Amino acid sequence: MALRTIRAALWATVMTAALAGALPAPASAQAAPSGRAGGHERAQAALDAAVGKGVPGALARVQDGGGPWVGAAGAAEMDTDRKPRAGERFRAGSVGKSFVATVVLQLEAEGRLDSDDTVEKWLPGLVRGNGNDGSKITVRQLLNHTSGIYSYTADPAVHLGGMAFLKHRYDTWKPEQLVRIAMAHRPYFPPGSDWTYSNTNYTLAAMVVERVTGRPYESEARQRIIKPLGLRSTFLPGADSKVPGPAGRGYTGFADDPELKAHDVTEFNPSVYWANGDLISTTGDLDRFYSALLRGVLLPPAQMKEMTTTRPIGTSGYVGAGLGLVTYRTSCGTELWGHNGSVPGTEVAALSTRDGSHRIVTHFSTDVFLTTPATADIIDAEFC
Repeated sequence: MALRTIRAALWATVMTAALAGALPAPASAQAAPSGRAGGHERAQAALDAAVGKGVPGALARVQDGGGPWVGAAGAAEMDTDRKPRAGERFRAGSVGKSFVATVVLQLEAEGRLDSDDTVEKWLPGLVRGNGNDGSKITVRQLLNHTSGIYSYTADPAVHLGGMAFLKHRYDTWKPEQLVRIAMAHRPYFPPGSDWTYSNTNYTLAAMVVERVTGRPYESEARQRIIKPLGLRSTFLPGADSKVPGPAGRGYTGFADDPELKAHDVTEFNPSVYWANGDLISTTGDLDRFYSALLRGVLLPPAQMKEMTTTRPIGTSGYVGAGLGLVTYRTSCGTELWGHNGSVPGTEVAALSTRDGSHRIVTHFSTDVFLTTPATADIIDAEFC
């Protein structure tokens, strides 16, 4: 697809882009006919339609009773003819929150922490000031986004909301710096009284992991999840700005860009999303992870019950939040479990039926379309 076509499409929707998060206001997906006829033709058509709306490259992996299926559309790099391919790495954004929650709940199963422990117990003095009080916030409330803590990614100081991102894309951040930014703001609400998505919650949860274990969060995730499951293309990059090949490119647009360009943002320092959105993976690895998680391979029954106990967060699209897992409702009423994620240049969704028998992972090479029905259309095409 020509650069000018992508540029126009990106600009058309850039005002509604959500650069730093996941679980946006639920998309109003178009109704899909009931019953899926034969193969995955409708899913492929939805991928093609996403490219027609301006997504540079779209990729999906489906696993059901008929075995794996991979569909692709568009180009892995603009102004080339190379399609996205299975096995290519991409930034998975907030899908990484499921990894954090899994590690925390594994530690609980081992008796090393309790999800009802306060944040103050493990991180004394860190969550304090401007109405924030870590002694009144539990680890569970971090994991299900009921802590009320401000999301640091909404503060202009981290340069995620416009062209300033390009100037600061290689800045290195420490978790403590990110938490301090959040502490400069009053909480959204008293702990436990409401729900609001906040990336700060998972920065803190990963810091709790480090305090409990005495090891980097990355090491715990690698030893507990990535290596045992054989996720050979999945890793947590620290401050490394590159996405190692094989990989496509990622693109975004900025509302304050006078030239209305589609910017290649494949490389940036992901420490600004430490532990809450820095995961790099593939469709195949994410499919394997969620299959194992939902089948009870990674957590014992008590912790799986905790993880899958949800509270309502919407009426369509993403409708319920557990601990590092969310529930999604298709237009035909099918309930799915998993997570979505977006950081500059990428949008990902990984969803499955509760029994793990029918799963999908989608990837767009832009985050500008986060609030459009494009991803929802693909999910509906597969599950309705």
